[in-house]
Amino acid sequence: MQFLKEKTNFDFMGKRKIAALFSGLLIIVAVSSLVIQGLNFGIDFTGGTMIEVAYEEEANLDKIRDVLAQGGFDDALVQNFGSIHEVLIRLPNIETGNMAELSNKVVNTLQAANTTKVDVRRVEFVGPQVGEELTEQGGLAMLYALIGILIYVSFRFEYRFAIGSVMALVHDVVLTLGFFSLFQLEFDLTVLAAILAVIGYSLNDTIVVFDRIRETFLRMRKGSSEEIVNRALNDTLSRTLMTSITTLLVVTSLFIFGGEVIHAFSIALMLGIIVGTYSSIYIASNTVLSMGISKADLMPVEKDDSDIGEDGAQV
Repeated sequence: MQFLKEKTNFDFMGKRKIAALFSGLLIIVAVSSLVIQGLNFGIDFTGGTMIEVAYEEEANLDKIRDVLAQGGFDDALVQNFGSIHEVLIRLPNIETGNMAELSNKVVNTLQAANTTKVDVRRVEFVGPQVGEELTEQGGLAMLYALIGILIYVSFRFEYRFAIGSVMALVHDVVLTLGFFSLFQLEFDLTVLAAILAVIGYSLNDTIVVFDRIRETFLRMRKGSSEEIVNRALNDTLSRTLMTSITTLLVVTSLFIFGGEVIHAFSIALMLGIIVGTYSSIYIASNTVLSMGISKADLMPVEKDDSDIGEDGAQV
């Protein structure tokens, strides 16, 4: 099935210098924001308390926020969870010896301002030490993923392709993190999971492009390296667009209908899909081309006749 009916002939690599400059500027902005502002870590990483309550009627989030602020919980994050009747309240780490007492105070504050019963569904507490461990383990998870990908692509293709794929993945991760830092969106475990998913998605797209580049180098007898890479990118363009658009439709549905709880997760996936599609063309392929890939580098190694003995056995 073809998304584009006619064969395309876009000059992708003709714009590679402009794309490299554009990506470089975006990375500078992203890294600057990460250094200056940092990430807005959620309580999964900083520690804190989550309280899930249910109302008999539709929950008025603005009213709940005002009630909690009057009760001394100014930093409370309030959002719907599951339905319009259920509310998830997130409190930052508060120095107290009894977490049950804290959750009871929050519930009592809500109950005093409501005529119907407020039902407590669950209470969870994440200590600051656990949050610090999650931050460290999350960073290591991304690092191990990149190292594993580098090793896999080195065996699967050629070292230039491995470097190109890792460059594209680092580009995708940095821009996604930079976006969350720049707009101070909450960064929690769901966003970390989305970034790991983006790494897998971007790698899959990059592998498809690299496979076609290798095939095109071996198939086309004439043409410069830039022309061959362009032909390979045009050949995979229909598949790339179809995969990206259909995946974006699903993630957009999650963002619109999934509720506020997974908004950050959906945003990370949407951004990652767009950036990942772009990077497989203008970062991964551009890197391989800039490193001087040629047909000779992809030809299978011929066996030397001198290594064959008189009896026909290889030495």
